[in-house]
Amino acid sequence: MEISAAGRLVVRITAADVGKRVSVRRLNEEAPDSEKFTDTVGVLTSWDEDTGVLLITRRDGERVRVAAASLVAGKVVPAAPARRRGPAASYEELARVSARSWQPVESERLGEWELRAASGFTRRANSVLPLGDPGVPLDEALTAVSRWYADRGLPAYVQTATGAEGTQEVLCAELAERGWTREVTAGLWVGGLAPVADLGDGGGGVVLAREADEAWLSRYQRKGVSEVALAVLGSGPSVWFATVPGDAPGEPPAAIGRCVVDGRWAGFAAVEVDPGQRRRGLATAVMAALAGRALEEGASAAWLQVEEDNAGARALYTGMGFGTHHSYHHYRSA
Repeated sequence: MEISAAGRLVVRITAADVGKRVSVRRLNEEAPDSEKFTDTVGVLTSWDEDTGVLLITRRDGERVRVAAASLVAGKVVPAAPARRRGPAASYEELARVSARSWQPVESERLGEWELRAASGFTRRANSVLPLGDPGVPLDEALTAVSRWYADRGLPAYVQTATGAEGTQEVLCAELAERGWTREVTAGLWVGGLAPVADLGDGGGGVVLAREADEAWLSRYQRKGVSEVALAVLGSGPSVWFATVPGDAPGEPPAAIGRCVVDGRWAGFAAVEVDPGQRRRGLATAVMAALAGRALEEGASAAWLQVEEDNAGARALYTGMGFGTHHSYHHYRSA
């Protein structure tokens, strides 16, 4: 908290600081003495002078309403923590890398926004990626977005991010103010690649291939196996599919996974294990085999995406050395 030379807490933020990362302390006079002060860190996304209410968006996208009259301290803080777990990277770099790993079948530019469509197969391939200025006022851009997706029989989604330098807390707030609903939040995690490869045992029965065959697809059934789905799954600079065969011929694989190598980055996805064969280290074996291949292609850093309510995956990837870089969200039109 900001402390004056006289040793007093000071509020050093104003409405002019909207868009900046701040740290505030507010007083709740109705709470017990031990809980009277609450600290909040995030991006100041609005400050309504008429109502005296400001909104702060936390790293995970949660919006906190704070009465300006309740503030006892506040200051602008660095745009991102000085240290992050895992390889250093900007939000924009990771956003572009992850987009190249999961490409739509159709796209169109609106200024620096990319409108993406793939017949509804996953929100990531059927949402706007806004990396800059759309070139027109926001309301006009959102109208064009809604029309573009309606023409394709799809709901309009905008993919946004929070929690890192250069992310889109202000855009999130503007979408929410216009009635857009946040439906999904997930974390993009990063980590070193070599430690993941070191978890393997030289193969462990994992088979790697350039295409998703019928066996692999029989395990990956969450989204169907249409031609569009196959095109998205096969997209990316250098794509690899991993399979751990089932115990008997003709059975679905015991585990599968997917990896896209793109320069220094290796992105992991679709790591799935037969529910009856979990806790046997199969997910680790799949990740290690894919990581080993990515190392051979010159990659050194890894990323993956984890939904916030997937406790099992979060525990697995934490144990592999991954940590959150930022959160991303999908906002659906009103």
